[in-house]
Amino acid sequence: MKPEANPRKTTTVRALGTLDIAALRAAVAAIPEAVWDTENARKPNKFDVLGATRHIVFRFIRSPHDWRGDYDCPLWGEWRALLEPVMAQAVADYGYARGVFPRVMLARLPAGGVIHPHIDANPAAKWPHKIHVPLITDPRVIACFGGEQRHFPAGEAVEVNNLDAHWVRNGADTDRTHLIFEYYDAAQAEPGWLQPLLAKG
Repeated sequence: MKPEANPRKTTTVRALGTLDIAALRAAVAAIPEAVWDTENARKPNKFDVLGATRHIVFRFIRSPHDWRGDYDCPLWGEWRALLEPVMAQAVADYGYARGVFPRVMLARLPAGGVIHPHIDANPAAKWPHKIHVPLITDPRVIACFGGEQRHFPAGEAVEVNNLDAHWVRNGADTDRTHLIFEYYDAAQAEPGWLQPLLAKG
């Protein structure tokens, strides 16, 4: 059975509103370069299409097939109090009583950097909502989702369609940093393709 996308996911870009990011943004701006280097070196999401993007991963999944098997990374405990209020603001309109954040990370795209066209192809990407919260950015940072190029302003949270080809170009002379996370409803019935897929190993 072919893994089909969660019908609740956006097929374009869904605006989620303006968030209060002041405290988180200040903390992110103060992260030492040594921490960025250390965390990026041990990140689990190492893909060539991401180019020179550096990441600090707070939560991740154990298998690319199953979004339900998440775990905390070393810095989650330290950052949780700053991250959770921002994420809660972003997802308030979904109304999920049992919402889960399986993947949470900061993504820092350097000045002049490019994230190459790609699709989040692993089965675990087909179910959760993929949400971006721009923290540090510039009007010259352009992302393409659904064939439309746009700039995402700081503090304006969006859910994006990660299942169609998308790319990002940082045309600014400063780095761009987004909070990126996934979100799903643990009370929603799992798709029929999940258990057969897991049974295959």
